[in-house]
Amino acid sequence: MGAEMFDLKNKVVLITGATGGIGGAIAHKMREAGATVVVSGRNVAKMNAEFDDSYIKIPCDLAAEGGAVELVMDTIEKCGRLDVLVNNAGITADTLLMRMTDEQFDNVINTNLRSCFKMCRAAIMPMMKQRYGRIINMASIIGVIGGPGQANYAASKGGMIAMTKSIAAEVASRGITANAIAPGFIKTPMTDVLPDELKKNYLSQIPAGRFGEPEDIANACVFLASDEASYINGQTLHINGGMGRF
Repeated sequence: MGAEMFDLKNKVVLITGATGGIGGAIAHKMREAGATVVVSGRNVAKMNAEFDDSYIKIPCDLAAEGGAVELVMDTIEKCGRLDVLVNNAGITADTLLMRMTDEQFDNVINTNLRSCFKMCRAAIMPMMKQRYGRIINMASIIGVIGGPGQANYAASKGGMIAMTKSIAAEVASRGITANAIAPGFIKTPMTDVLPDELKKNYLSQIPAGRFGEPEDIANACVFLASDEASYINGQTLHINGGMGRF
């Protein structure tokens, strides 16, 4: 028998926003692939309910000053290293542009884009020292095609895609890859609250005729985290059932 593909044994994976539908699926798939998995989020009760003691749980508010650096340092202190960073923390505050407040715009940019920047910045130094790392940033199809009532969300995810390309250009020579994943419509608590009319509209645009599952995103994360994906860098992997054919 040859070596198992997508084997993450001896790899330490840190996932932000781990208590969301996609975050939880990523954590479980990474664990199945043999990784030591550190999960982080703001909701401690939810984190304890969703993950057993085979996961390392580090509560963190990424919006707090120094939160990102602290999270990376805590991970390295507990696990000895950090190999894979999955930036999955994200929120929405949808409304039409003419009604959108400065606060609604800033909150989404800060949580989705600014915290991703801070996490990448904090993780890159230890990754450069070990000359190995995988950064996976959770973007969205909305960051590419836009969406009505989502100017703030689209700006944050589009910014994340562009930032990921820049990071890849800076760190590729040190054995580090930086890629983004752009999910289409995935069944999660975040998408459950969208109006039925909007869901119906999205469904009509998906050639696969169905919404995706969190596991569809998690499987791609495991691949990008693996040694098999070592030559994939600065890319955005679209997972949307054919919705974004561009």
